[in-house]
Formats: sequence, structure tokens, C-alpha cells
Amino acid sequence: MNQKIRILMIDDHPMIIEGYQNTLLFTKKENQQLEIDIANNCDEAVSLMDKAVEKENPYNVLFVDISLPPSKDGLMTSGEDLAAYARKVLPKAKIIILTMFNESFRIHNIIKTIDPEGFLIKSDLTSSELASAFQAVLNNPPFYSGTVNSFIRKAITSDIVIDEKNRKILHLLSQGVKTKNLVPHLDLSLSAIEKRKKQLRDIFDVQDGQDETLVNAAKSKGFI
Repeated sequence: MNQKIRILMIDDHPMIIEGYQNTLLFTKKENQQLEIDIANNCDEAVSLMDKAVEKENPYNVLFVDISLPPSKDGLMTSGEDLAAYARKVLPKAKIIILTMFNESFRIHNIIKTIDPEGFLIKSDLTSSELASAFQAVLNNPPFYSGTVNSFIRKAITSDIVIDEKNRKILHLLSQGVKTKNLVPHLDLSLSAIEKRKKQLRDIFDVQDGQDETLVNAAKSKGFI
């Protein structure tokens, strides 16, 4: 019996997506029929997801790159935000995260916030691992690459979680937006923003009150 699998691949590098596509089409099982759509940024991805929901023809699997340019409205700053959106609108879809980040804080955070069915580090990735991950996610998730598994073991006692609002604060600060100008972007009061910035300084062990120091610390941990 044929198995039709709807796939959305999201990455801002067309050659990488072409490689993923070719691998899946070459290694799929005989009874699998793949329908692959492509998005190169957050806005295209949201549009395709919304259309799929509207037509009651949802995606079964999403490949989501974490390092994506922000959406035009600034509401999504990375593939992590996009994956969180996918969880809401496509609750049955299986999400495979792909990233260049290999920093344990960021990996741990993505697992806590997204809980993806697949998690692959691009620098580890081979065609055979991608093919194995795809089949495993369809039939027996989760599938985490070796680097991810080793970081999970190391970070098992860590409870560092950077939520969507805190990620947005970090992103806006990295763009040079001053704290007093964050209010309209975040739907938070200035005192709530200051409280969150203090939390972030504690998380990243930043001793001074400089935004630049906080942004650099977050960058070194792979959060920006």
C-alpha cells in the first residue's frame, strides 16, 4: 500500500535543500510517495503551512533549519520560533531540526521548547544519516544525531530554558534596539523587560549591565 508523505523543507540555502531532496528521493522506500515543498525563509514557511491547513492537506514532516533570517514582521527570529508555530498549526507533523549550532545550551533549549522528533547537527550530517533519520522519525521517533545525544547526556542536569520572549529580547538587543524601545515590540512593560534581562544576565553569568556583554555571551552559547 502506497504511503503519501507531505514534506516541507525550510532552509535559506537552496543547494542544501537540493541535497536533502535528492537524498530522500533516492533512499525512500518503494511504497513511499514524497511530495516536497520548499521554503527559504520564515515568511514563505508560514504561508505554506497556513495554506496546507486551510486546504486540509497538512504536512507530515518538516525539516527546519534553526539559522533563518527573521520574518518581515519581526515576530519570528529563527527556525526555533517557526518550529514552535508549526507545533500549534500542524500538531501531528513530525519536526526534524537541522542546525550548525553544536553548543549544549542551545541544543538543550531546543529540546525543552520544541521536543523535535528529529535533531541533526549539519556538520555531522551524511546522506545515510539523513535517510536513516527520515525513516526513523516516520516509524520510531525520536532520532537524534550522535553530537546531540552526547550533549543531552552532559546537559541532563541543566534547566536553562530561553523562552520565546527572551529570545526576542536577545535578538532585538543584538540589532541595536535600546531597552526603552523594546516595549512596543514585545507587549511587555518596561519593568517586565528589565526583569527578563536580569534573568538573562544570571543565565549567561554576565556581571556587568552592558547590553553588548549580554549579547556577546548569548552569541557564544549559540542563542543569537
